[in-house]
Amino acid sequence: MFGYYLQLGLRSLRRNPALTALMVMAIGFGVAASMITYSVFRAVSGNPIPDKSSRLFTPQVDSWGPQQNSRGEPPDALDYVDAMALRRAHEAKRQTLLYQVQMSVMPGGDRDLPLAANGYAVDGDFFPMFEVPFQYGSGWSAQDDQARSADVVISEKLNRKLFGGVDSVGRRVNLGGHDYRVVGVVRPWNPKPRFFDLFNTGGFKDASDFYMPFTRALDLKVRTGGSNSCRGKLTFTGWDDFLQSNCVWITSWVELDSATAVARYRHFLESYAADQQRAGRFAWAPNVRLRDVTQWLDYQQVVPPESRISLLVASGFFLICLINTIGLLLAKFLRRAGEIGVRRALGASRREIYTQYLIEAGTVGLAGGVLGLLITVVGVSGVGVLFPSQVAKLAHLDFSLVGLTLLVAIIATVLAAFYPAWRAARVQPAWQLKSS
Repeated sequence: MFGYYLQLGLRSLRRNPALTALMVMAIGFGVAASMITYSVFRAVSGNPIPDKSSRLFTPQVDSWGPQQNSRGEPPDALDYVDAMALRRAHEAKRQTLLYQVQMSVMPGGDRDLPLAANGYAVDGDFFPMFEVPFQYGSGWSAQDDQARSADVVISEKLNRKLFGGVDSVGRRVNLGGHDYRVVGVVRPWNPKPRFFDLFNTGGFKDASDFYMPFTRALDLKVRTGGSNSCRGKLTFTGWDDFLQSNCVWITSWVELDSATAVARYRHFLESYAADQQRAGRFAWAPNVRLRDVTQWLDYQQVVPPESRISLLVASGFFLICLINTIGLLLAKFLRRAGEIGVRRALGASRREIYTQYLIEAGTVGLAGGVLGLLITVVGVSGVGVLFPSQVAKLAHLDFSLVGLTLLVAIIATVLAAFYPAWRAARVQPAWQLKSS
């Protein structure tokens, strides 16, 4: 009977092409508006490391005090003194400090000009903590961190520029006038949002070109290429003074595998801040935070507000389109009251009337979904008009979005057809036969 009802539905759609076109356009434009904005919202609000987001934490220590911090919250990063203290304590299974650096890749081989490169100074635990995928080689070890080794991990993109994409492990590359040994090449990897460095990137930046040892960067006095926030009167003039200042520029991450480990590390942070208060460095009560990945993303409000607003507006527009579709379907179904009365008089049940008209509505939804899909293809390529370029380029059309567009269009139209189908099924056969 499904095939038979489908044929009846298609005949009915061809019988009233203008009405059908109105319904298809309403569904198509409504679902397209929703899917275009959803594609952006999905890209910026996803969990960048779902299998470990509950085990990765960023610690915060208030080194500014209640007169300087924002709404009682500690700074979003650490100063050098606190960062190194947490590093030396090593109270977590894995931990890494990181900050953004910018260097020039000096000429070599067939290149006559230097290349600008953006990267990070990190600890060796960075790579297993954040599940960085390697094309060749691997990261460096904790012993290499202690030895301040001149190692570097480069991106697949930089590897293509420097070595033609071949296995370059063991080769030499000159960064900022110093030679480094390539120990690993990272596959294309750029988690969105870039949860581990919201302090510098806001969550959306191009992939990094290289990663160098944190200890090596400090030895070479490589200044941060990212954000640097200070409070109070600044009196430092050189590198050593800068390291002892309250300027925050280092991000810390730790991996904690259990609730017990989380509680223990939070207690450690509170004890550390209390020690700094007793030592006279802090003149305020301990103020620390320990947030996992999802809590950190929520706190930093990574999802752009315009994406939420756009999604709500588009959903409201889709709802209006569905309401209009209900009216059009009601008019369409009730115009066939005589046909319904004859079918009911010949023994058709109300359930069969429901089935027929819901299947007919499903065909309208499918046609609207196809139209919406075409509009979505065009709309996704033009979201840069509404959103920043770094966010807009994350939106893309994939098989999941195609399937979701068609599914939403069909389900929404079928749901919208329940009331018109109910009214059609309530038609009294006797009245229709008399009037006819």
